[in-house]
Formats: sequence, structure tokens, C-alpha cells
Amino acid sequence: MTGVIASGAAPEGHPRRTAPLGILVGALGDIRKAVLPAVAGAYGLRNEFAGIGFLAGIAVLAVLIGLAGSVLRWLRTTYTVGEEDIRLETGVVSRSARSVPYERIQDVSIEEPLLARLFGLARVTFDTGAGGKDDLALSWLPLAEGERLRELVRERRDEEAQQATPGLAVQAEPSGDVLFAMPRKRLAIFGLFEFSLAAFAVAAGAAQQFDDFLPFDIWDWDGWQSRLDGGGHWLAALGPFAQAAAVMLALAMLVVVGFTTGLARTVARDWGFELTRTAKGFRRRRGLFTRTDVVMPAHRVQAVQVRTRPLRRLFGWHELRFVSLAQDEGTGSHVVAPFAQVDELAPIAAAAGFPLPGAAIEWHRPARRAFVDAAVLGSLVPVAIAAGLLFSPVPAAAPLPLLAIPFVALGQLLRWRRARHALDARQVYRRHGWLAPRVDVADRVKLQSVEIAQGPLARAGGYATLHLGLAGGRLSFEAVPIREARRIRAAVLDSIARCDFSRLSSGFRPEGPTIPDDAGTGHRHTSTAERS
Repeated sequence: MTGVIASGAAPEGHPRRTAPLGILVGALGDIRKAVLPAVAGAYGLRNEFAGIGFLAGIAVLAVLIGLAGSVLRWLRTTYTVGEEDIRLETGVVSRSARSVPYERIQDVSIEEPLLARLFGLARVTFDTGAGGKDDLALSWLPLAEGERLRELVRERRDEEAQQATPGLAVQAEPSGDVLFAMPRKRLAIFGLFEFSLAAFAVAAGAAQQFDDFLPFDIWDWDGWQSRLDGGGHWLAALGPFAQAAAVMLALAMLVVVGFTTGLARTVARDWGFELTRTAKGFRRRRGLFTRTDVVMPAHRVQAVQVRTRPLRRLFGWHELRFVSLAQDEGTGSHVVAPFAQVDELAPIAAAAGFPLPGAAIEWHRPARRAFVDAAVLGSLVPVAIAAGLLFSPVPAAAPLPLLAIPFVALGQLLRWRRARHALDARQVYRRHGWLAPRVDVADRVKLQSVEIAQGPLARAGGYATLHLGLAGGRLSFEAVPIREARRIRAAVLDSIARCDFSRLSSGFRPEGPTIPDDAGTGHRHTSTAERS
């Protein structure tokens, strides 16, 4: 292909290729995908190869297929950094070209898997906020080139915003302030709370995939029973105390494996976790093997979420997430403080313009009738099972399913007691969950839509579900009295109507008048651009 120059060596507007060393990084992934075709090819030559030769043939074929695929993909992949967009052309047999304008790019993230880090390479993803399938990713670029592209995208966005609104001034923000970090001691404590038995699931999956290579059938339960019966007589002869000790030892090993797996996964994911406040937004870096570097512009944060789990809650540990237009691990929620105390979360949320609810917030309970209806509907299942047992061979067991009804009612009661919602001059709040409490806070101006949904029971009971649309998700208030739902809808729509969205731009602050006070609140309602 003429006119194509290596990454970082071509002037703007000319096609470039990614880093040549990326061929080796890409080949590793291709080799893994080529294992099955290589097995099929080696199986066809099984008469010529046997034993070690057969395995060596699989390895050689997998390497050749993977390396060939990586080279072809590198030769047929180019990207162009233009004046108005970034263009990516890919495809070996059929070609495809995608271009993303700078104004559509919500975020630029940099990911460094372990092998790529050894060569100084990274994957650069241009997030459009429309989901992973619409994002544009460049693999693999030199890390310096990725940083340059990220800064270039921000500069182009700022230039376009300033041309569209000449009266805007660049906002001054603190740069490099560390908002949250996890030292190794806290990371280790966090790992202990991430108990996981994923190792057993991986082992079972591997056994299922490679059971043909084992000397026995791992899924032959009769065979396992005979082995246990044959080798377990010596344990039975030791008496009940020895048997109990053996069971305790097995459970202890299970616990150790669970804690070790959770700790390993946590360390691999959150090693070196650091959240800083930069001039361009919030920068989050983490990862031991795969290092990720994500920057979230402050004005792109749509809401904040405070989460916890039953065991963590006992020790006061919580998690803070930003709901953003950009995607993080397939969702619109970015974890910015995965393991922190409540007093550590408030400054982070406030830096994004979302004060967490305080003592002055006036919380409202949901409609009790909604949870009564849910308890009645939930009780229909055990009642139906009990009715079916009356006509079964064991009619005496019919009362047993009815024992679940008190637990269904208790669950709905606890849900009602923990559910709350609130509204103030700037934000809407939702608190729910009794085993794992959760608090959601959203800016009234940043909400995209307001929907009141009512089913037949809700219409009869005078309550509704209030859906507040966010660009990064949806915030739903369940079982809200219909009059309260209409009041919240009117207040949110009033806030949105008062905001001049043409003056909300990335990295700028209006110098003109701000949004007036909400009627009857006595609070000044600042615009989104001012808070960002």
C-alpha cells in the first residue's frame, strides 16, 4: 500500500500503520485461536506423527497460523488522524473503513496488557459513548503515540467547542491531585473480601475440554464412587472423629482456595490503583498484568453510585462508581473507589459535582401498597405448588411450600423499610437494598428523560415506577406514589428546561449568568458546565 508510513512517523492526514512489534503481540492471541485448527490439521497427519511429534506438530501449526494471521492483519490495517476525524481501515479479504469525528469521542482509554507492556505498546480505544461495538480501537501503538493521540483528541474537541461558542473561557482545574489510592495493605484486605471459587469452575471447564487426554473418565460418577469406596475403608476404620477432621480439612482447603483466588484476582485487577484529578478530568490507573489508563472528563459524569455488600457493610467498606457516557468493562459505570470508607467517598463525589446526601436531605418512603401487592404475587407460587401436591402421590407434603410465604412477606417488608427517594434543588437521590444497600445520585440537569410507568396493579394502588433516563444508564424509582412521581417529573423537566445546553461544552465554563434558583428552595442551581 503506497503512502503508508509507520506509526508516529507520518504527518497528520496521512495513513499510518500500527507498531511493527504489535505483530508479535497479536500473534499470541492468534496462536490461542489457532489451536483447534492446528489440532485438526495434526490429526490428519496422525499416521506420520505420534506422541511428542504429534504435540510438536500442533504447536508448530498453531504458531505458523497465528503468526501469518497477525502479519496479514498488520499489513492490511491503517489509521489516519485527520482534521475532523480519526479513520481506521481494516480487513484482509473484505475491507472496511470507519471514521469517528472528534466531537463524538467521549473518552480515550489506554490499555497495556503484560506482553504489550514488555514492548512498550498499548491498545488505544476511542469511546463514542454508544457501546463497545461503535468504539474505535487501535492495537498496537507505542505508548507515547497513544498519549499523543489522547491529548490531540482533547485539543481538537476544545478547539471545536471554542469556535462554536466564542464567549467560553477555558476552565481552571486542579491538576494531578490524588483523590484516592490503595496501598498494598488495603489491597490485601480488599482481596480477602473478594472470596471466589472461580478456580474450581476453571478446573472443571478445563477437565471438560481435555477429558479425552485423561486416563479415566472424569464424569463417570460410578467410577468415582467405586474409587471412594475402595480407598475410603481406612478412613471409616479411624472412627467418627477422624472422619469429621477429614471433612473439616476439606472445607478448610476450600476456604483457602477461595480466599487465595479472590486475592489473586483483586491484586491483578487493582494493583497500583490511583484516581487523580487532572485538568482534563478524572484519571484512573490500575492493573498488575494488564495496565489500564482511563480519563473521564468531569462534565461527562452523569451520576454517582455508592455500593456495598453484606459482609463489607459490617466493616464500613463501600464502593464508589461514576456513571459516564464512556464504557468501562462493557458498562457505563466506572469504579473510582473500589474499597473505601464513607468519609473517603464524599470528597471524590464532590469533585465530580455530586454531593452525597447529608442529614438535611428529606427522604420519602415508597408506597406500602406496592410491596403488599408484590408479596401477594410472590406467594402465589408456593400456593400453586401446594395445590399441585394435593393431587400428587404425597398430599401430606402440600403444607411444606406454604412455609415460604412468611419469608416472601418478610423480604418485601425489608425492601420497603430500606427504600427511599429524595429530591433537592440540584439532584435526585435513590436509596434501596437491605442486604447490600445502594445509593444513587443524579444531576437533574443531566437527566435525559422522565417516564412514569404504571401497570394494572399500580393504577389500582395509586403508585408508579419513575424512570429517569441517563446517557450512561437509567435511574428508576419503584413504588412512588403517583402524586409524588408527577411532582418529581415536573421538577426535573423544569430544571432541564432552564438549562441552555448550547453553552455546555467540554472543558469550558460560561462567563454569563447561571441558571436561576429553583422556586421555593432558596438554593442556587448552578449549570452543568460550571460544576464540571
